Amino acid sequence: MGEFIPRATRFVDLPTPFPMHRGGALHGARIAYETHGEPNAARDNVVLLLTGLSPNAHVAAHPLDPTPGWWEAMVGRGKPVDTDRWHVVCVNSLGSCKGSTGPPSTDPATGEPYRLTFPDLSVEDIADAAAFTVRALGFERVACVIGTSMGGMSALSLLTRHPGLARSHVSISSAVHSLPFSIAIRSLQREAIRADPGWRAGDYADEAYPHQGMLAARKLGMVTYRSAGEWDVRFGRSRMAAEHRPGGDPFGPEFAVEGYLERQAQRFARQFDPNSYLYLSRCMDWFDLGESSGCATAAALARVEVEKALVVGVQTDILFPLRQQRQIADGLGAGRADVQFLALESPEGHDAFLVDTARFSPPLAKFLSEL
Repeated sequence: MGEFIPRATRFVDLPTPFPMHRGGALHGARIAYETHGEPNAARDNVVLLLTGLSPNAHVAAHPLDPTPGWWEAMVGRGKPVDTDRWHVVCVNSLGSCKGSTGPPSTDPATGEPYRLTFPDLSVEDIADAAAFTVRALGFERVACVIGTSMGGMSALSLLTRHPGLARSHVSISSAVHSLPFSIAIRSLQREAIRADPGWRAGDYADEAYPHQGMLAARKLGMVTYRSAGEWDVRFGRSRMAAEHRPGGDPFGPEFAVEGYLERQAQRFARQFDPNSYLYLSRCMDWFDLGESSGCATAAALARVEVEKALVVGVQTDILFPLRQQRQIADGLGAGRADVQFLALESPEGHDAFLVDTARFSPPLAKFLSEL
C-alpha cells in the first residue's frame, strides 16, 4: 500500500538513532508536517496541533494543496485558529502512513518496508518526535499545543516530558489513559484486521489487501465516534433504496445506518495502512500518563507547566467520556494552570469537534484570542 502524503507536506529528519520508549530505535526516520500562517518577529505565535489516529498533517487548505483539510472549518484566516495571527504547525504522528515514518516506510537496514518489524510504538514516541520537530523548525517555545482525541494524549505526554515547551494547552475529547470500553473496541478492530486472510501477519500484498478486515474495523470505530441519539435522528429505521442494496446476500445491508457505515468504511479502506492502524491503535491502549511519569496521574497533571488551559468534552462521547475531561481539567487546575472546562451538549459524540463547528468555534476562538 505504501504511504499517503498530501501535496503540501514537508518533513523534518529525526536524529539517528531515535530511541523508542519501549525499546529499539529508528534510523533515518522523519516527521511530516504542514504550516499555515507566518511566524512573527518574536517567533512566539506558534500553535502546535497534534492529531487523532487517522488524520494527516493537512489540517486546512494550503497554497500548495487547496483541497479542504481535516479541520478546515477551524483553521485559517478569520477562523477560530486564526492564521492571520497564529503560525500553525500540524504534525503527522510518528507511526502513521501519512508521511511520518511508520510500518509502511522503508527500513534502511533492509531496503524493505518495516511492516511488523517496526519497533513498538508509544504515545511517548509521538510526543518526543513532535517536540523535536518544533525545535528543529527553530521554535524553543510554542504559544499553545492543541490536541484532539489521541492528539490530546500526545499533547499531555509532550507537556510532561518536555516541560516549558508550551505556554498554554487546549485538550479536546481526550484522556490520560484509555478506559476498558475503548480498549475493548480497539481490540476488536485489531482482531478484525488480523483475522482477514489477506493480512498475512502484516505481510499483505496490494492485490490481496485485507479489505474486509479494514472495513469491519472502520465500522466499529464509526459506531463509537458518534452517539446513539444522533443515529436515531439521522436514520431512525429508514431502509436503503432497493437499488443500493447488494444482491445475492440475504443478510447484506438493508437499513440506512448500515449503508452509511458501509460508505464511510469504503472511503477509509485502502487509504490507510492496516499495520499503521494496528500500531497507533495499540499505543492508545498502552498510554497511561501517571505510569509514564512515574507518579500518580493527578500529580503528573499538576506538574504540567502551562499558564492557561482549555479542556473541552462532549456529554455524548462514549469513547472518551466527559469524566475523563473533568479529570484532566481538575488535574491541571491543581497545578499552576488557569483552567477553563467546558462540557458541550453536542449530539454528535466523540467526533463533534470535527463536525459541530457552531459549538466548538466560539470557546476555542475566545481562548486563543486571550493569549
